[in-house]
Amino acid sequence: MPYVTPLRDFRFALKDLAGLDEILRLPGFEEVTPDLVDAILDENARFAEQAIAPLNVAGDTQAPQWNDGQVTTTPGFKQGFADYAASGWQGLQHPAQWGGQGLPKLVAAAPCENLQAANLAFSLCPMLTDGVIEALLTVGSEAQRQTYVPNLIAGKWTGTMNLTEPQAGSDLAQVATRAVPQTDGSYRLTGQKIFITYGDHDLAENIIHLVLARMPDAPAGVKGISLFIVPKFLINQDGSLGPRNDVWCASLEHKLGIHGSPTAVLLYGSGKGDAGEGAVGYLVGEPNRGLEYMFIMMNAARFGVGQQGIGVSERAYQHALAYARERVQGRAIEGSAGPVAIVHHPDVQRMLLTMRGLTEAARAVSFVAAAAHDKGTHHPDAGVRARNRAFYEYLVPIVKGFSTESAVEVASLGVQVHGGMGFIEETGAAQYYRDARILPIYEGTTAIQANDLVSRKTLRDGGATAYACIAAMKDTLQTLHTAAARAEPDDRAGLNLLRDNLDLAIQGYDAAVTFILEQAQSNVRAVYAGSVPYLMLAGIVHGGWQMARAALVCQRQLTEGTTDPFYRSKLSTALFYGAQILPRALALSAAVRAGGVANRCGAQSDIA
Repeated sequence: MPYVTPLRDFRFALKDLAGLDEILRLPGFEEVTPDLVDAILDENARFAEQAIAPLNVAGDTQAPQWNDGQVTTTPGFKQGFADYAASGWQGLQHPAQWGGQGLPKLVAAAPCENLQAANLAFSLCPMLTDGVIEALLTVGSEAQRQTYVPNLIAGKWTGTMNLTEPQAGSDLAQVATRAVPQTDGSYRLTGQKIFITYGDHDLAENIIHLVLARMPDAPAGVKGISLFIVPKFLINQDGSLGPRNDVWCASLEHKLGIHGSPTAVLLYGSGKGDAGEGAVGYLVGEPNRGLEYMFIMMNAARFGVGQQGIGVSERAYQHALAYARERVQGRAIEGSAGPVAIVHHPDVQRMLLTMRGLTEAARAVSFVAAAAHDKGTHHPDAGVRARNRAFYEYLVPIVKGFSTESAVEVASLGVQVHGGMGFIEETGAAQYYRDARILPIYEGTTAIQANDLVSRKTLRDGGATAYACIAAMKDTLQTLHTAAARAEPDDRAGLNLLRDNLDLAIQGYDAAVTFILEQAQSNVRAVYAGSVPYLMLAGIVHGGWQMARAALVCQRQLTEGTTDPFYRSKLSTALFYGAQILPRALALSAAVRAGGVANRCGAQSDIA
């Protein structure tokens, strides 16, 4: 079925939940007007729906082809990327001085999610290029920025992130790729990297790899890793492309999903380039600080992967809803003259509303996070900047982990709505499930995100950011209590249930944070045994917080007599989330606080 951009929900989440008007008043965004934002959203919807979404099935069924180190992408992808680059989409959130649009991260968030919903496999290339741009602008030299950033923003070149090696996996302390200094100030790299998304392709004229490697005298472990730029083609002094570098695509992986995205095995120093033995690379920043620098790109990618989860969820939901409205089977539960479309059956409605609720809650959390990033970088008050930076950094693992785990659930429900036909490839539902499954693994597994949420985001500041979130949630809870008392009888019961379940969820969240802080010194394994439940708890509650805020906006509009059906529909989704999804928080909180028992059971079992 054709993909339709959820423009109405984008605008609602941007303006009513993430505070777009406040973001546009920040220094540096004076030229970004509400009318310009609306025009960007409209044009992005047209582009995604007409140019990129139609390539989605082709990417799934006609994977890129490898031939002697060269990769040819799915038919249509090359033209799609050319159109993407020519339209300036790569530069949305990057500074105007480098050829970008200079838009707030919040404004860029909606088009980025939309591209990922239209075609996840296609969107991976621009997402990684964004991360390379951000890393070079942050820690690259002036010469490196001048050489690479304008071409990356223009879409002439694309970027990759090279961390993983066969023996290392997520344990980057085991990275073994070597970088030997040369007399001209460059380095020669030798080693192998695996799982490199868009490690080779024909979409752009050059590929800029950011590569983790070790110098000969580097200390062991993560403290001895440096970051290098390794272009596929070397760049001449005049900016033209020079000889082929000694980085070679040895093969492409055959994957469960995202077939349209080439996942490469790259050999550095295979002797197959035109620039001599060893891949020519250039040090970024200071030696042995590569992992620190790479985290700039990784954090940008983690937020982007979270948005991919939301995008796939949106696509799976639209697909399932269309099928449920068309598929006639069974009589209505209360009785009917004949068969009805399955969308009328209560459990199908439950599944569809679960899909929609998880998707819209995750979207709201991601947009609120993007707004916090903008305030953390552009607000004139240093204290406000610091608080919002902490809030954004706290939300990143939640956006990544919760949104991607939810995507797997949403896509699975999409298959279930289709029944047996969902298991048949021709209906298309299975693709979203296969595509979604990589997302909780990409850019650090859910456990890695959860451990980060525990250690760097909760313990490091003594729970200050987590407790600040809880305090803000309690303010919303009080407002919700007042709104419920004033609501019409038909809405009052749902608002009261949302209020009560949000209250219990906040209490569970508070108890989990307290448990982590109290047990971290004496029983650290107990804390980390519950880290993933803690992340999912945080996601459920933060999503519930935003859905409660959405309910307040909708209730106010309905009370004022709006005839826009969006508000009634949105309120129904928020109330459903409160009734059916928020109760998960209590079980997750209990799982966090049972970490000690869970750890003892694990230690005593035969799994180790």
